[in-house]
Amino acid sequence: MYDKLVSKTATAGMRNLHPETVASIQARTLYSKEEEDALADIESTTKAVVQTFEDLIREKPTVFHVCRTGKALLAHWQLMKQYNLLKDQDIQPIPKGDNIMQFHDAESLLRDSELGEPTNDFLENELVASDRMSKRSIRRLESEVKSLQNVAESLLGTEFQEFDSQTLSMLKGKVINYHVKSKEVTIGRSTPNSAVDIDLSREGPAWKISRRQGVIRLTSLGKFILVNEGKRPMYVDGKVLLSGAKTKLVHNSVIEVAGLSFVFVVNQDLLTSLRTEAKQQSNVPSSSSQPSASTSATL
Repeated sequence: MYDKLVSKTATAGMRNLHPETVASIQARTLYSKEEEDALADIESTTKAVVQTFEDLIREKPTVFHVCRTGKALLAHWQLMKQYNLLKDQDIQPIPKGDNIMQFHDAESLLRDSELGEPTNDFLENELVASDRMSKRSIRRLESEVKSLQNVAESLLGTEFQEFDSQTLSMLKGKVINYHVKSKEVTIGRSTPNSAVDIDLSREGPAWKISRRQGVIRLTSLGKFILVNEGKRPMYVDGKVLLSGAKTKLVHNSVIEVAGLSFVFVVNQDLLTSLRTEAKQQSNVPSSSSQPSASTSATL
């Protein structure tokens, strides 16, 4: 859409352009057919210089644009010569026959080994270090997944489905779940000469764990106690448990020893019933508790 006011403003703006800007724009003007024909008359064998084309501009002032210079014509002539566009140059016809090399033929001659980039030792070391850190992070996350799953199960109340009527508690690892069915069990690393109730070597690398690492005991008050009988420290809920020390275990306590992690899950229903039964038995009077009718004294 033509706008007279906008056209007048644009024209005024072009008149106010700097002369160097105008010359730069005009220098990029496309060459006409007449200009290229005049340049094509100069033979390819000519040792052309800038002066040659300045003389050509003076000879044919009506053919060339006013912005053309000898240097610009020399550059364009060299470009035409490169593409065989001068009149004394003959364009070679495309050969015909079965011996013409096709693109796929040339591609098959290339060797993949020759196309590889040179090795960069610094970059390789950085990639190896990054890969090592990524794998370490993945292993750490994998070790935390089981704990998070147990926490989720405790919140959803789905862990009780895994207990039977004889299981007091469970020591849950990433690989194996250990069912505790007696009031006292030993944990550690089983050997041909020494056996424990819960063999931690079935969970993973346990060569750093003592053969008798600890004891899980259910007290008469219905509380679970963990005693560390091994040489290495154990960790319960992030707190260190040194050799010879003991601590209380509660539902969903996290036990760690020598890189292995377990979650201690309590069968609350069975434990509650045992506590109730023990309380009822303690309230029944026994004959031995009656006071003696006779007493004796010595002078």
